[in-house]
Amino acid sequence: MRFICLLLLIFPSLLFGQEFIPNYDESKVPDYQLPDPLVFENGEKVSSPEDWEKKRVETLRYFETEVYGISPAWDGEIKAEIITELLNALGGKAERREVKLTLQRNGKEVDLYVLIYLPKIEQAAPVILGLNFYGNHTLSDDPTIRVTDAWIRNNETYGATDHKASEKGRGLRRENWAVEEAINRGYGIATLYYGELDPDFDDGFENGVHALYQEERNESSWGAVGAWAWGLSRVMDYLETLDDVDAAKVAVLGHSRLGKAALWAGATDTRFALVISNNSGCGGAALSRRNYGETVGRINRAFPHWFAKRFDHYSENETALPIDQHQLIALMAPRPVYIASGVDDRWADPKGEFLSGLYANPVYQLFGKTGMPENKQPAVDQPVMGEIGYHVRSGGHGMLPYDMHQYFNFADKHW
Repeated sequence: MRFICLLLLIFPSLLFGQEFIPNYDESKVPDYQLPDPLVFENGEKVSSPEDWEKKRVETLRYFETEVYGISPAWDGEIKAEIITELLNALGGKAERREVKLTLQRNGKEVDLYVLIYLPKIEQAAPVILGLNFYGNHTLSDDPTIRVTDAWIRNNETYGATDHKASEKGRGLRRENWAVEEAINRGYGIATLYYGELDPDFDDGFENGVHALYQEERNESSWGAVGAWAWGLSRVMDYLETLDDVDAAKVAVLGHSRLGKAALWAGATDTRFALVISNNSGCGGAALSRRNYGETVGRINRAFPHWFAKRFDHYSENETALPIDQHQLIALMAPRPVYIASGVDDRWADPKGEFLSGLYANPVYQLFGKTGMPENKQPAVDQPVMGEIGYHVRSGGHGMLPYDMHQYFNFADKHW
């Protein structure tokens, strides 16, 4: 197996059919023209917040049919069971519980395990909700938090081998999620393993939450990113039932592919009061038309299960897209949204992510908001925060304590 992986690293054409050489040269970014977020399909101008609500529906439809796929409306039942609870977690500053959510529909069930930390404060707590990559147990040293038995990506650092998680990963992502800082600042953290919603491989959409729906698929059917985003909304359904959670102050957060899911969740579900994209790149916050770093063609070849099949029509054909990712950011308006990357993560195109926020400004300004407060990409480690926040930090691909610190500052600013 290691020999095969080595061959794929040396000769990526074995996997993708041809070697992909990313563009990291700004002088080679093609000339492009972005769709105007304030022009209707018929050419009429959007001139008021009321007009925007109609344009928003039009824009959302394009993202559904052309990029992420159309996710089904939820018409099932959710049963919740607390499987572990600790009333004096983190030195007595927090309550910690792990909850099994069972999604039931048409005689089928899917179990999701949500880990929740809440600060011991007198009022209901605002919460940061996000998917994690290697299981809830990676956020804590506590041996009572279950190790997921769902399919998992192999990664020896986190003890994930043969697509199974293990004790070796326990607590290794605790600092990345800044759980202690969240609690100290009065925020709760809620998270679940993304593979319980949909396994991250091309399985024909037969597992996870896709299995709850018996449907004939077409080119606009929902992919994995859609399933991950849809699952975040089901957790939101549950959080709304809790007296110790301020459901009007729930932020949705995601890193990398899960940053794409967080953005799509924020676009489709306006109950998320604040949206955070960390290194989400192509298909997330980065403009598709820039053809910088990872491209639409490369992402569709490498991960055909992430998006709607129709998105492949725009591989090496980005100018034909009826929308671009600045309009995805605009779908959050007038809610706050934060975009971040690492300066060395050129694959995710940090500049293209900044420009998406900048070019969403006209929609925010329609609501009397500033949006992105800077017209030029800020220097490294110099965050800026309007209704749209942004930073590019030192380092590469990852969600680090520095990032989380800025997200708490951003939430403080708006909440």
